[in-house]
Amino acid sequence: MTPRVLTVLGATGTIGVNTLDVVARHPGRFDVFALTGATQVERMLEQCRVHRPRYAVMTEPAAAATVRAQVTAEGLGVEVLEGAAALVEVATASEVDTVMAAIVGAAGLPATLAAAQAGKRILLANKETLVVSGQLFMDAVAASGAELLPIDSEHNAIFQALPRDFRGDLGRSGVNALWLTASGGPFRTLSAEAIAAATPAQAVAHPNWVMGKKISVDSASLMNKGLEVIEARWLFNARPGQIRVLVHPQSIVHSMVEYIDGSVIAQMGTPDMRTPIAYALGFPERIDAGVPMLELMGRQLSFEAPDIRRFPCLQLAFDALAAGGNAAAVLNAANEVAVARFLDGAAPFGAIAASIAHALDTLAGGPAATLDDLLESDQAARRVAGAFIGAVHA
Repeated sequence: MTPRVLTVLGATGTIGVNTLDVVARHPGRFDVFALTGATQVERMLEQCRVHRPRYAVMTEPAAAATVRAQVTAEGLGVEVLEGAAALVEVATASEVDTVMAAIVGAAGLPATLAAAQAGKRILLANKETLVVSGQLFMDAVAASGAELLPIDSEHNAIFQALPRDFRGDLGRSGVNALWLTASGGPFRTLSAEAIAAATPAQAVAHPNWVMGKKISVDSASLMNKGLEVIEARWLFNARPGQIRVLVHPQSIVHSMVEYIDGSVIAQMGTPDMRTPIAYALGFPERIDAGVPMLELMGRQLSFEAPDIRRFPCLQLAFDALAAGGNAAAVLNAANEVAVARFLDGAAPFGAIAASIAHALDTLAGGPAATLDDLLESDQAARRVAGAFIGAVHA
């Protein structure tokens, strides 16, 4: 078997680490071409020692200099590049056929879009690519013949539950609705007052999943599910009304597809990101993920409707999807700023939704025809949200 040649964008993050864990279980099946990170020098060095990529990219110059000096001293034979342009270079290299897109935030968008334009197989874990530039990105995939495989556990579950020959027409496939499940996060049972007063330590303490801080806060606010709603619209060519959200605290059912004959097909499994990663890496084959088998004996599964009053970020995401244009880019950027301020202790949890709503009221309706349009909306939303938080919570 000819090995797949893989670039991992965001190798030092949670998804990147799990991707390399799966890769290591299948010697000879994957050839790691490039690994990228930002500031986690020691983790990048260890990954270089184990996987011996041709290239390592650090977007922060100081981190790149440190990694470069150490790989040279150890004779690892890894060329170290730096900066955002290098991300595009290793994502589009002619040798590469598969790109794991796992950089958190809008910073991962240009390289992921470039990979789509270059016709790569893209394992998409970067939410912002579709949230910010959904139409633009899907047009690039269609034009180049790129292959798009979702990594989010929810979208990967829907992908597994759809017919294998699904080509973007839910009606032709007999699909009535897509159900995205949400754990409800750490604040599921708290009052609105308790949620508003929550600390960063409480917000990142997810009950089921091991994730980075930003995505953990998004899960606590249900913005993570809102972003997934927008992603699902583009991934599966779904109307907003076909996308439903259901809180499932056990995180065993990862999502479901409801068909017009009354059938509901769900994908279930132990909560572990290596399952969707392995599914995408091996597709269309299934390969070992290193994940414990699901034990259902004695388990109880429950489901409930999300509470929009206590978790307004979910409704804001539906509103942005309905508004179209640049609204989702504004939503995403304002959320990134607000979450960062919350984690830094500069804003309360309740400021997240308030600053997003303010940014949407101020900026939604702007142009969204090009990547430059969207990136301008992204930057404007960051300024507006930052100023709002600074004025209200000084």
